[in-house]
Amino acid sequence: MFESLINKLRENPRKIVFTEGTDPRILEASARLLSGNFLTPVLVGNEEEILAAAEKIGFNVQGAIIIDPAKFEDMDKMVDTMVELRKGKMTAEQCRDALMQANYFGTMLVKMGYADALLGGATYSTADTVRPALQIIKTKPGSKIVSSCFIMVRDSASGEREVLAMGDCAINIAPTEDELVEIGLETAKTAKIFGVDPKVAYLSYSTKGSGKGEDVDKVRNACAKAKAAAPDLCIDGEMQFDAAVSPTVGQLKFPGSPVAGYANTFIFPDINAGNIGYKIAQRLGGFDAYGPILQGLNAPINDLSRGCNAQEVYSMAIITAALAE
Repeated sequence: MFESLINKLRENPRKIVFTEGTDPRILEASARLLSGNFLTPVLVGNEEEILAAAEKIGFNVQGAIIIDPAKFEDMDKMVDTMVELRKGKMTAEQCRDALMQANYFGTMLVKMGYADALLGGATYSTADTVRPALQIIKTKPGSKIVSSCFIMVRDSASGEREVLAMGDCAINIAPTEDELVEIGLETAKTAKIFGVDPKVAYLSYSTKGSGKGEDVDKVRNACAKAKAAAPDLCIDGEMQFDAAVSPTVGQLKFPGSPVAGYANTFIFPDINAGNIGYKIAQRLGGFDAYGPILQGLNAPINDLSRGCNAQEVYSMAIITAALAE
């Protein structure tokens, strides 16, 4: 999977902003990216501090672009652009203060075309990464929400690679019926980027009417709307997880479904189910989890776990940059 993404980046090199330029994990990942010569890190922070931090831990970041908000030549232009984007919600002074923070400054670098993508969150919370993206990058045409998915990867004993997509496991706490439609369609698009031919299962505690209740109705209706909105996609539901992944159970409970038993793209009814589900797959199922990958924004902005390691930063940087159009 990563080989194909790296080849894509070699053909169309990108620049990716890291908002935490002195973090050792970011510096290690940046050095590795630079050695591959397919993605240029843009490190936000004081240049002397960044180079000193890199030297201290023994990583070479020569070739990275280092931008210090305090010395940025186009800061006045950036402030004016942000004032216009905020449409009276922030004064010029408030925008200038915000842009001294790496999360806002880095997001504006993407907005203004100095970079193609952003990866933050090694020390920032998810909210501090997503908030500037919503305020500045905003949702793309046709999208009303930002959602997320995880790409789950596992190698079988036979050497075959299994790749799944799961959404939304990180952003929308209790999505509405229409939001579930958008989550499903966006997750299918993300799955395609990673080589998955999406077979989308809308998950529930019910399969084809076996259970009753408002939660079942919401998932069933969302699935019907998603199928109508994207008739070219393979979508079905509502269905239980066993019906989604076991051909025997799936065809028994949901006979004739093109998805039941063969699903590879899973849409959870809420964040409780999604977050629990992907972590069970990760911890007990042996899947590597990549994400959360944010969906619905005008540019690729992704969030790291504060407990991430350098390998995760490296992998998510490749994923994030590969999402740039």
